[in-house]
Amino acid sequence: MCYNILMLYTGKGDKGDTGVFGCDQRMSKSSAVAEALGSLDEINSFLGVCKMSENARNPYLEGYSFADMLDWVQQQLFIVQAHIAGADKTIDREKTARVEAAIDMTEKELPPIKSFFVSGGTTFAAQLDFARTLARRAERRVVSVAEEGTVTVDEGVLAFLNRLSSLLYAMARLANHKSGITEMPPSYK
Repeated sequence: MCYNILMLYTGKGDKGDTGVFGCDQRMSKSSAVAEALGSLDEINSFLGVCKMSENARNPYLEGYSFADMLDWVQQQLFIVQAHIAGADKTIDREKTARVEAAIDMTEKELPPIKSFFVSGGTTFAAQLDFARTLARRAERRVVSVAEEGTVTVDEGVLAFLNRLSSLLYAMARLANHKSGITEMPPSYK
């Protein structure tokens, strides 16, 4: 497999299949690979929405705004998409370690987690929390590709996607914290 086609339309997929750049191979748009690529595109696009929030320009970690971190994540997701499409690209351990370090630094600024929290608070935090759910779906789709065996998915890609949802959760909590919003646990009533 190779990269996806970089055109607005070709008309070739009108019957429910799609191609990949540089090959004649076609696949169903409902295949595990197409689902994974679509889910990765979805989270990447929504991170663009998050990045445009007014609060995204606020400081996140030393030397980074929320927008800077989200932009970096988007760049990594393009590498993941290329990997799933069959390109010779992957996420190395250093990039996952960078996510882990960001999560660790964020947690130092937050009260400890004692329960689940209801999404919300600020609009920006709610967007980040929604992005977390999209990241989890993308991870599940990539795991499906790995289990299907159509594409050999590198362990670094799987580790990065697993950490991504944790990063987005930490960012959502920090966005609320910096805005003075108290997290609300579910009432279970």
